[in-house]
Amino acid sequence: MPTASHLGDHPASAWVTRWAPCIRPGGEVLDVACGAGRHARWLARQGFEVFAVDRDPALFPEPPPGVELLGADLEGETWPYEGRRFDAIVVTNYLHRPLLPILAASLEPGGVLIYETFARGNERFGKPSNPDFLLAPGELLEAVKGRLRVLAYEDLVVDSPRPAAVQRLCARREDPGA
Repeated sequence: MPTASHLGDHPASAWVTRWAPCIRPGGEVLDVACGAGRHARWLARQGFEVFAVDRDPALFPEPPPGVELLGADLEGETWPYEGRRFDAIVVTNYLHRPLLPILAASLEPGGVLIYETFARGNERFGKPSNPDFLLAPGELLEAVKGRLRVLAYEDLVVDSPRPAAVQRLCARREDPGA
């Protein structure tokens, strides 16, 4: 029988839970590189319609009601959600730089990007340590500049859930009609 950790029952990131109230109630949320589904599960419990995508859908064997799981190689294939827009996109512990402009463009007006991943300096804490997978100082800010309005940004060292250097961003796509 799979353990809770295999089912994605680790707590949702505090960054995700902090900024989730900015998502339109009942909205459609995309969980990118969802892994075992900890955020997809949490977001579904909050009443969102969740679309979860990962290269290895076997990591998330039992998506709950409200979660649609897609297996796709986000780095080797075309964007599987071409033409779709979401009320929010959540990304944690994943970086594929060519996706950053695609994510910003895949938000509905008023939609939010909630992003948290490893930054330079993380190599002193362990993996990931390859600079290809670590954000440069201010890189998330630059990625959304002119595309989204930044609500919050952090570039810091955290102690929990384990010591790591991270960048975090919450940014909204402005409604051009507002």
